[in-house]
Amino acid sequence: MYFQTLDDKSQCVGVYTAGTLHFDKIPEQIERTWKFTGSISADNIEYAWLYCGGATLVDICPPELKNELDKAQRKFRAYLKSFKIAKVDLRSFCFFDLVPHDFLLEFCEARNKITKYVFENYEKPNNYDHLSAAYKLIHGIKFQSLNLNNEDCRHLFINSSDRTAAKKLLAGPSYIDYNLFGTATGRLTTKPNTVPILTMKKRYRKLIKPKNDWFLSLDYNGAEIRTLLSMSDQEQPKEDIHEWNMKNVINQSQIYREEAKTLFFSWLYNPDSKAINTKFYDRSLVLDKWYDGEHVTTPFHRKIKVDRRRAFNYIIQSTTSDIVIDRAIEIEKYLLDKKSFISHIVHDEIVIDLDSSEREMVPEIKDMFENTKLGNFMCNLNAGKDYFDLQGLKL
Repeated sequence: MYFQTLDDKSQCVGVYTAGTLHFDKIPEQIERTWKFTGSISADNIEYAWLYCGGATLVDICPPELKNELDKAQRKFRAYLKSFKIAKVDLRSFCFFDLVPHDFLLEFCEARNKITKYVFENYEKPNNYDHLSAAYKLIHGIKFQSLNLNNEDCRHLFINSSDRTAAKKLLAGPSYIDYNLFGTATGRLTTKPNTVPILTMKKRYRKLIKPKNDWFLSLDYNGAEIRTLLSMSDQEQPKEDIHEWNMKNVINQSQIYREEAKTLFFSWLYNPDSKAINTKFYDRSLVLDKWYDGEHVTTPFHRKIKVDRRRAFNYIIQSTTSDIVIDRAIEIEKYLLDKKSFISHIVHDEIVIDLDSSEREMVPEIKDMFENTKLGNFMCNLNAGKDYFDLQGLKL
């Protein structure tokens, strides 16, 4: 049975199906809809939006439904504009309580028809289960407000540029809305008008405080390097990857760690570089196994069309990104009935808002993060009272 939810907040439960709006008793056997929203989250439900790679309703709408969708979308935009003018915060209200039910019937029927069209004309992606779990994860993060405040941040209000940036962050939205389809490789981006957690200058992280007692940061030690090492059929070193490279790969005396790190990365993502010659990292093996001349297909079954020059980079970057998301999904399940929760994800780092009473969980969380699909990836563990001042944590 096709259906549409009437709001994207977990506390706003209502669905449309077969020409009827349901609020009190949700019909059984609802199985297919446009997109996950949080209000209805049964495991058997499939989402058309994931079938079509995150395309919008407008992008995917067949010609015969275009007029019907355009009419509904115009009304929808008009309502959103009126709410903005009236300064109505939609995160604080159920959408279906603010608009006429006649409009909901019209809009949801158009969505239902497009949803049906997608399921009848698109193949299910091989990485559908991973995408579905990933979207549910970032959707939950979207509806968590960050604790943004200027406590102990006097230094950010001394010069005008820092003061302007800090005030903008404090006055703006306090949540992170990740884009699951913002890059070809699957690496997360953030949507406009939300906290730019992936691109903000590090010093402004001081404004972000935990809601519980601590931020716990788990960050892989050389994530993309370790991904390549595993995909080259090599064992994972149980030490700092850059120190290991200095001893086993970079045959230069009198070289410092940062120099070795720079040298390695300059070789890693430049297919023409001959700076390093090693048996441990095998570009050819990786390309032969995961690139067919037109598409890369990663260990997470993500299929990406790409030319040969960029194929190696896409394999490593996409696989690493999905490793992090995959571990975040598992950690979120572990934290489901806990006070602690995943606050945000930044590239190869997962940040947990940790309640002190649950600190005995940290070793198990660390083990879960390190135990990846490609082997045991050593990670760095840090903790602090804000997102800037994180100190190394030894168990």
